[in-house]
Amino acid sequence: MAQVIFAGIDVSASKLDLVCIDEQGIQLSSSKTFPNNLEGANALVQTLDSIAHKFNANKLNIGLEATSFYGFHFRNFLMDAPQLNPYTVEVYELNPSLTAGFKKAFGSKLPKTDAIDAYIIAERLRFGHIMPYSHEASITEPLRQLTRLRLHLVELLVEEKNRALNLLSLRFSNYKQDNPFSNSFGKASMEVLREFTPDEIALMSVEELAEFIQSNGKNRFANAEEVASALKQAARRAYRLSPKMQQACEIALSLTLKNIEHLNRQLKELDKVISMELKAIPQTLTTVKGLGYVSAAGIIAEIGDIKRFKNEAALAQYAGLTWTRYQSGDFDAEERRLTKSGNRYLRFYLVQAANSLRVHNEEYKAYYQTKYREVSKHQHKRALVLTARKLVRLVFALLSKGQIYKGMVMR
Repeated sequence: MAQVIFAGIDVSASKLDLVCIDEQGIQLSSSKTFPNNLEGANALVQTLDSIAHKFNANKLNIGLEATSFYGFHFRNFLMDAPQLNPYTVEVYELNPSLTAGFKKAFGSKLPKTDAIDAYIIAERLRFGHIMPYSHEASITEPLRQLTRLRLHLVELLVEEKNRALNLLSLRFSNYKQDNPFSNSFGKASMEVLREFTPDEIALMSVEELAEFIQSNGKNRFANAEEVASALKQAARRAYRLSPKMQQACEIALSLTLKNIEHLNRQLKELDKVISMELKAIPQTLTTVKGLGYVSAAGIIAEIGDIKRFKNEAALAQYAGLTWTRYQSGDFDAEERRLTKSGNRYLRFYLVQAANSLRVHNEEYKAYYQTKYREVSKHQHKRALVLTARKLVRLVFALLSKGQIYKGMVMR
């Protein structure tokens, strides 16, 4: 029978703390600390080799928490360390929430030290029921950096748009309510806001304003004069600011609109790079009608190796697309909350994909509409999340079997 050593490593920016235990949970040596650099990693591996040799071990289960960039280089170093070739080595990246929850089982008096954290990681490895990191997962890591950056830019864009809308409420008090443009941040709308105050809009002729709107909207408006007329009415009804406040709002709004334009340009640029990166990865998600390259890239990047998940339910749990249940005695609550405790990046791209599928894919459009009609409140949000949950089943099937999408029976 193989002698297994469980090595827990607490990773921080500057150091690595190592604790090794055996299959009975007995600590095999005192905790040891190494610098988090190439020299320290080599010294740690040599120590592991020494402990394994001393206790006649032939298998090493090595665990560390997924700590953003701090453990990235060290994890990859462990995967390919030649000193560990004599052993069967499995490297595990543990979600910090997993180890934090496991630590509670040891009682509230357990101190908070790096050595204790390394010991808890080792014990969690010994407990089992987790999947090791694989070389297959490393294939999608460059893509993950790009798709996570994209979500960061999207969140910045939402923040800037909210700031712009708040500034609009000051500069043009009823623009949000009476805005005749379908998109407040479309080119024509933004040019109107950049060039004119409500007073100037109110004084312009309908023809002059319509011409400005049409030229900045690339002649896409079939009813430019109606838009101009509605805009003039909104301008007449708007509150007026003092000249000093008006000037401050104009400067703030102008700079915020420039930020929005800049972020939109960055997103377009990044989407091209993401699409190119995805083409180098074998996958079948983009055979699904309505599932674009960017959404597919985000999903694939976060899943990594699909073999990490035993079924679609495990994948849904990882994405946080599961619902809590409250049941006591004969009472079973009907209204349940989305857990949202999983991978927020994967959840974002699944929901984004579901939003596209409900428009461009007949099967998912029908499913979304069915779920939309089932309730009277939070209809869109609920139906969209349920559509994303349905998509998880398809994603798991396509990636685990390598199949091409041909339309599936709606469930």
